[in-house]
Amino acid sequence: MANRRRGEVPLVLGPERYTLCLTLGALAELEDAFAAGDLAGLAARFEGGRLSARDLIVLLGAALRGGGHALDDAAVAALPLAGGFSAVTAALGEALSAAFGEAQAPNP
Repeated sequence: MANRRRGEVPLVLGPERYTLCLTLGALAELEDAFAAGDLAGLAARFEGGRLSARDLIVLLGAALRGGGHALDDAAVAALPLAGGFSAVTAALGEALSAAFGEAQAPNP
């Protein structure tokens, strides 16, 4: 079960229940993947609200790994999108808000 006080967000994809969490390691992974020089640059990247499908795979993969799931990006790309993109983007938005604070509330 996801612990929201620790920044964990639940997400159901197909028959599986996952926990998303943007840990410090996950944020460092995203800084590298998006060539952001620092956390402020990473936050600015997500504030624009325009992400490609590849961006979502990278972001979802980092959040899943931060939540304790050992999935590489190829496995993340193969996950079923039960509930459509809205369920995934809503959960990622919650994880980003938990990591960066409510004031910035990035919306993928």
